[in-house]
Amino acid sequence: MTQPFIHLNNVEKTFKQNQTTQTVLENIDLDITEGQFVCLLGPSGCGKSTILNLLAGFEQSTQGHIYVDGQRIVAPNIDRAVVFQQAQLFPWLSVKENIEFPLKQSKATAQYIADQTEYYLEKTGLKKFENHRIWQISGGMKQRVALARAWVMKPKILLMDEPFGALDAQTRILMQETLTQLWQDNKTTILFVTHDIDESLLLADRIILMAGHPGRIIDDIQNNLPRPRSIENIAQQQEFIESKKHILEIMRKEVTRMIDYLH
Repeated sequence: MTQPFIHLNNVEKTFKQNQTTQTVLENIDLDITEGQFVCLLGPSGCGKSTILNLLAGFEQSTQGHIYVDGQRIVAPNIDRAVVFQQAQLFPWLSVKENIEFPLKQSKATAQYIADQTEYYLEKTGLKKFENHRIWQISGGMKQRVALARAWVMKPKILLMDEPFGALDAQTRILMQETLTQLWQDNKTTILFVTHDIDESLLLADRIILMAGHPGRIIDDIQNNLPRPRSIENIAQQQEFIESKKHILEIMRKEVTRMIDYLH
């Protein structure tokens, strides 16, 4: 039997505050194939970001184990890159300098650094802005820089925590298109956190639907909408309509359950 590329086995995460213990994740079992684009979809507070933090090695599970390519995750590593909602960039460096920064910390040759930086400047549409400082560019461009800087190290996994959530609608569409193109070129395994149903159906091969209190997986949806995709060409497709309806029905039930739970 082929071993899954990403394997979460009975993962639980609890946090203690004063004398209270809160279970954030419970009974998380998840296998992901190498090269898949997977969205974690669910409302705020359902543990999506916690799963990313565990996979990144920023935190450790209270129970269960997490493996990537057969190796147990115990700490951060360059094989797992993270892109956050707010771009974590160096404002005193230029766009180009931000992208090449992680390569300069490695043992890469000057030629390799130049070639890879140039490639991702072109792929993300930032070539004309390579000498701009971070404070001189827009929010959407900052996310392009963050995306290029993450991908330039050729990670096995790209972990994305609502990276387009703070962008305006037009910029968000452009970023979704850029991300999809980069993924198709590189086939990096992506785990993408979102609470936007349309975004998940646009981007993902597979949608992991989550609910909270405690955080758990409630559905695993294969998304077979043909690629290439755009909101315009999928919104009228029957599979998109039915998938969105299915997700909304489940989420409405969960919202009702959570309201009852909190009261």
